[in-house]
Amino acid sequence: MPFTPYHFGPALLIGVLLFPFIDFTTVMIASVILDLEPLAVILFDLPMPLHAFFHTYLGATIFAVVLSIGIYPFRKYLNEFVSFFGLKQESSFRHILPASLIGTYSHVLLDSFLYVEMNPFFPLLGNPFVGALAGGFVYSLCLVLGLVGFFVYMLRVLLNLRVSRIEGDAFD
Repeated sequence: MPFTPYHFGPALLIGVLLFPFIDFTTVMIASVILDLEPLAVILFDLPMPLHAFFHTYLGATIFAVVLSIGIYPFRKYLNEFVSFFGLKQESSFRHILPASLIGTYSHVLLDSFLYVEMNPFFPLLGNPFVGALAGGFVYSLCLVLGLVGFFVYMLRVLLNLRVSRIEGDAFD
């Protein structure tokens, strides 16, 4: 899925379902950031496949750890950003790292169904997933998961508003 808007769908659903346990912003970023690799291959005309090392579970793990370390100092600002959208979250490294791993792994998994040049289990060569699901189905699945994720997000925001009102009434 070059240039990734489809990856946001599953990430949104995972992020809102696991909201108390993982960092929402991190899972969203991690789910798309691996596509900097094919973008770099295209922009710089690099002599390598579009989906190379970082589109493997090993590469995604390394990238997730680096991303987590990079995001950690900005967690306060990212939490403020998320609260703008009605979700209050206090995150720590124990929330950020799993979110980063989930986001990058979901990216590799989804792309594994689509791209023959991928080697998701590098250093083992080959892609056992390619063609197991039709490309159109993978894209449709991402859209549906995004819609379900948005619905769950709206429910979470409405529940947060209701809890805030009830707690506010308790102090009146």
